[in-house]
This record gives sequence, structure tokens and C-alpha cells, in this order.
Amino acid sequence: MSRNDALRAARLRIGWRTIEQAADRLTAHGQELLDDRQFTVSARTWRRWEGQRPGWPSEETAIVIHDALGRWPEDLGFTTPPGWIRPEHHEEEQVKRRAFVSVTAAALVAGPVAQQNVDPALIDYFQTQLEGHYRADMFLGPHDLIGTVSAQYQLIDKLVRSAKGETRRGLLRVGAAYAALIGWLYQDAGDMDGASFWRGVTQEIAMRSRDVHLIGYSLVNQAQVRTDLGDGRAVVDLCEAALEGTRQLVPKVRIMAMQQQAHGESLNGDRGAVDMLINKAGRLLDRVDDDLPWGNACRRTPGYLEIQRATCYGRLGLGSEAVTLWDQVLQIVPETARRDRGVYLARHATAAAGAGEPDQALELARSMADIAVETRSARMRRELATLQRRMRPWQDAPVGRDLVEVLAPAMEGS
Repeated sequence: MSRNDALRAARLRIGWRTIEQAADRLTAHGQELLDDRQFTVSARTWRRWEGQRPGWPSEETAIVIHDALGRWPEDLGFTTPPGWIRPEHHEEEQVKRRAFVSVTAAALVAGPVAQQNVDPALIDYFQTQLEGHYRADMFLGPHDLIGTVSAQYQLIDKLVRSAKGETRRGLLRVGAAYAALIGWLYQDAGDMDGASFWRGVTQEIAMRSRDVHLIGYSLVNQAQVRTDLGDGRAVVDLCEAALEGTRQLVPKVRIMAMQQQAHGESLNGDRGAVDMLINKAGRLLDRVDDDLPWGNACRRTPGYLEIQRATCYGRLGLGSEAVTLWDQVLQIVPETARRDRGVYLARHATAAAGAGEPDQALELARSMADIAVETRSARMRRELATLQRRMRPWQDAPVGRDLVEVLAPAMEGS
């Protein structure tokens, strides 16, 4: 039996007669095993597995294959990567996965709790930690960070119940920022239910803090989820609500609301509104001078507003104009912002395909495929799925076949 026949024999042995049936059955098995309805294996992926170059599945997918077929991938014709260590038991991975998707665990701790003295210096401590988490997110992506941030939020929630006066309000403010970050991590991981829950927590704590800037920030966070859900009208509604108290809001929050509203208008197909909002936000950039520890992307991200414009142009189908902007932006985005740079490269590639430049799209995809594998960002996978759809006119050409091969490791399990 040749190497690439082993997987076929294994699926036939358990009654999975076709590749399509095998992909559907493994998907259902994985969703139940991992308690993750986002887990999928496509027929295209399974077909590649049975081909001459099956590659290697993600560790999570390897565990599902073993549980379903009773054999590890290296015994089924897959190419074993250097350093692969076979898990002794998949139960540990299931526990980790359940901990990750137990969305409400950190936010809904039953009280009351034992009272304790809460030093005001803890506010500065958590704010300092928050800035470090923002930096780590750029390098690590969501999966390696969410447990740490959730645990710290849980501690903040516990302290809020004992704190009084300005200390309590300060902890509520920093707690809202932590909740917003957790919501973002779930969103980046592709768990939109989890993201929506934590965006709601953010808004609740912002309201409890009575901080008008945080309330506006929480509405923008809700709008981000609606953007990913493709609901342009809801995005505009939420951002307009955030901007109702414009005179009271610090410039940073106004910028955030305007650029997010631009995303909503791009979903609604209104290029004029996109440009008006981003230009208006641009006039406020020099006025950002607050010391708030959250929402600082407009300060630390080079070309922040042009990134938003390029993304909106790509969504509007303005391929050539988006390509021109991405060419400029990616010259100033640092290599250290690895996850974000990967997302931008994927959007650049999609714009190139939309502009009729499939070879450029392929080269851009090559430059970011490893980033997608390392960060396991669902947001990046969605961008790559969009790229694949935009490249369909060339799917039977060499460039289209090369793209499938380049993206295969990044799309494993999708």
C-alpha cells in the first residue's frame, strides 16, 4: 500500500465511502469532540490529504482524526513535521478547548466575595499590564493570550466588589478596557458569540463607571462585531450613538467612532460617506493627547486611517485604488506588528486580485501564509477565504493552483 492510500483505507474501514461524506463526518465529530461549532474540514482539504502531498493537519485536527479513525496522522500517510510529539491523551486538549470557549466563566462569578482592602495603586498596575497585553496580541494572536487576560479581568471584578469611591470607579474603568480586549480576542479567534457577550460586558461596566469616553468606546466595540457580521446599518447606528455626545468625547474616541462608521458605510456601498468620515477623523489626529490606556491604535499604528480607507475600498470593490493605498501603507507598518501585517497583506492580495493582478495576489499570499499558521487568527482565515473567492476566475490556471497550495497550511481545518 502506498503512503497516500492509508487515509483512504482508514475511512473506508469505518464506512465513509466518499471524500465528501468523510469531510462531513469528521466535521461533525470534531465539533462534538472539541465543543466548537467553528471546526470544519472541507472536502477539498480531505482530497488533498489523500493526494501525493497531504501536508500536516493542525494539532487540534490531528486529535480529531485520531479520535475518529483510531490512528494518528503519521500512521495515515501524512508528512510528519520536525518536532512533532504525539499527544498521550487528547483529554488535556479538550479541557483546554473547553476553557477557551467557556465564554462567561470570568465575567459571571457568583458573589458576594470576602471583603478586602484595595490599594489605589492597583489601578496603575492593571493599566500597565493592559499595555503589555496589547503588544503581546500583535505577536501572539488570540489563543495564547485569552486565558491570561480573562484571569486578570476576574481579579479586577473581585476587587471592584470590595473597593470604594474613586478606587472603585478607577477599577471599573480599567475593567471595561480588559473586557473590551477579551471581546476582541474572541472576535479574532472567530467566536462571534463570545465576542458579542464580552462587548456587552464592556458596555455594562462602562455604564457603571459613568465614564462618557468609555461608553462611546463600548459602542464602537459593539460596532466592530457588527462589521464582521456584515451589518452595515447597525454599524452606522452604533457609531452615530457614540458620536451624539461629540463635544464631551476625547478626540481619540471620536476618531474610533468615525473610522468604524466608515466601515459600516462601505458595507452599505457608500464611498462618498467613507471618504468624508475618514477625512474628518484625520483632522483630529493631531489633537489626540489623552492618557487613557485603551483604544490607542490610532497612535501606535502607522498609517492607521489609511489602513481603514484601504480596507473600505477593498470592500467596495475598488481594487486598483485599494492596491495603491496598501502599497503605501505596508511600507510603514513594522514587521513586529506580525498579526496585523498578515491581515493587511491578505487584504492587499484580495485587492490585487480585484484589480486583475493574480500574480501579485499570489506573491502577497506567499509572504503572509506563515503568519496565518503561527497566529491561528480566524480573522486572517476569513481574509484568506475572501482572497480565494476573488481568485476564482483563475482557479484552473497555474496561478490559481499555486494559490491553493500556498494557502493550504493556513486553511487547515477550515
